[in-house]
Amino acid sequence: MANLNLEVKKKHKYDAIVIGSGASGGWAAKELCDRGLKTLVLERGRGVKHIEDYPTASKAPWDFEHRGNVTQEQRKGFEMAKFMRAETLHWALPDDEQPIVQEKPFNWFRGYHEGGKSLLWARQTQRWSDFDYEGPARDGFAVDWPIRYKDIVAWYEHVEKFAGIAGFNDNLDALPNSIVQPGWDLNCVEQHFKETIEKTYNDRFLVFGRCAHLTDPQQIHYDQGRGKCMSQRMCNRGCNYGGYFSSNSSTLPWAAKTGNLTLRPHSVVHSIIYDERKEKATGVRVIDATSKEMVEFYAKVIFVNGSAINTNAILMNSTSNRFENGLGNDSGVLGKYIAWHNYRGQVSGKYDGFKDKKTSGAHPSHSYIPRFRNLRKHEENFLRGYATGIGGGRGNHSSKDGIGDELRDNLLNRELGGWNLSGWMMGETIPVEENHIRLHENLKDKYGIPQIVFSCEWQDNDTKMVEDFQTTMAEMFEKVGFEDIKTRDSKAVPGSDIHEMGGVRMGHDAKTSILNKHNQVHSCKNVFVTDGACMTSTSTQNPTLTYMAYAARAANFAADELKKKNL
Repeated sequence: MANLNLEVKKKHKYDAIVIGSGASGGWAAKELCDRGLKTLVLERGRGVKHIEDYPTASKAPWDFEHRGNVTQEQRKGFEMAKFMRAETLHWALPDDEQPIVQEKPFNWFRGYHEGGKSLLWARQTQRWSDFDYEGPARDGFAVDWPIRYKDIVAWYEHVEKFAGIAGFNDNLDALPNSIVQPGWDLNCVEQHFKETIEKTYNDRFLVFGRCAHLTDPQQIHYDQGRGKCMSQRMCNRGCNYGGYFSSNSSTLPWAAKTGNLTLRPHSVVHSIIYDERKEKATGVRVIDATSKEMVEFYAKVIFVNGSAINTNAILMNSTSNRFENGLGNDSGVLGKYIAWHNYRGQVSGKYDGFKDKKTSGAHPSHSYIPRFRNLRKHEENFLRGYATGIGGGRGNHSSKDGIGDELRDNLLNRELGGWNLSGWMMGETIPVEENHIRLHENLKDKYGIPQIVFSCEWQDNDTKMVEDFQTTMAEMFEKVGFEDIKTRDSKAVPGSDIHEMGGVRMGHDAKTSILNKHNQVHSCKNVFVTDGACMTSTSTQNPTLTYMAYAARAANFAADELKKKNL
């Protein structure tokens, strides 16, 4: 029996284990495999092969039985049933997969399949700047980031070249330039908005929102098997062209080509194994989702990229005599200082002009106003600020008057309406200790893993920021000449924006943080966290590009440390 166990252990041994196959996990796997390390990727959901497992990609509305609507029977067992569509039904997560406890309301969107949320993301890829990295120290919240923009800029470039970013270099301090391919033009009403606000204000700019789409594929993208974006705007079904970046189209197949990748779906991670004699992690315990059996895998290095909330939960559930309150939790901050983005503010208006123009075709991004509030110094009655997404267009309508032939003719002959523009807030929330998650003492899921308790809520700072957004954007819309301007606070519950972050934050000091400047657990150096859980603060930029840059940087650091025998 002893020999049998040794044989099993040998078969389950790798150089590195990556927990999670989403955007950051895919990047960690690619870099580790490129460095010659035998790497196991653990994915809790099913396998999803690029192209062959996108059943609704490029499918026309009339090809769906109910034009994309989902039947009442299909909605059973899904908390988010009212948002379900046939186009994306294959990604839906049933409630019994991972029940949670909402001590305070929280919307938690998950992507439990190979590729994770990299198949579902908004693909916005704005870089952070030092206005973001220096924020906590300047404004006195959270802890100081242990890195600055200069530490990550080379890794932004590394990721952008491989992933492919469409957009323009705007030469703005708040939005550092990227390695870009051509973006799409603004339409006439967006261009009018841009020109007017840039004449009116010296600190506000409207630019094209950079996105992870290929508009001018290079050899590195053809080598991945990807092609040019066709602007179908059906991205969240999966893209047969590989026109946008996902783990499935890009990093995972690239890693597989090295011969160093093993990807294991249906692997629900229970905990990380810590060896007190070696003073390091030695492996990962997994519940096989099909057999419900526990299996152990072993490696020299472990990357935890399970998405922010799950990464927190995995570390919390990894207890030992050394780490009674969760792996790496000497500081006691694990699971605390959870933050997200504030999308509550909304604005819209109508423009009476450009009657001789209309749009033709579409593109997968939108316009973007980088943060200008409290940018160079704190000036308002709230901390930090917000960016704004902007989208404009000209609608059309048809009369529903008449009956019979008249009604048919009216419905078939649509008429152009006026131009309109809408904006949505992307605000930075302040991480506070009270906003936390923890493991329930008694309740467990069907895998025997403790359920996650969410205890997060908006702060007064968030509400003041929404009020400022509404007032400021209404003023800007008015100056540009818009009419019928409406602002709104959606009062959506925390988490509705899908950008949950923190709980395993980076910092200089092991007494107040979990990770060091290399995304390495202070007290367990062979465990790395490079997904949203590592974030010390949230900025106003969509965060995924930054996670990917962290993952690439940390994976290469880990490979170097292994080579030096430091891990």
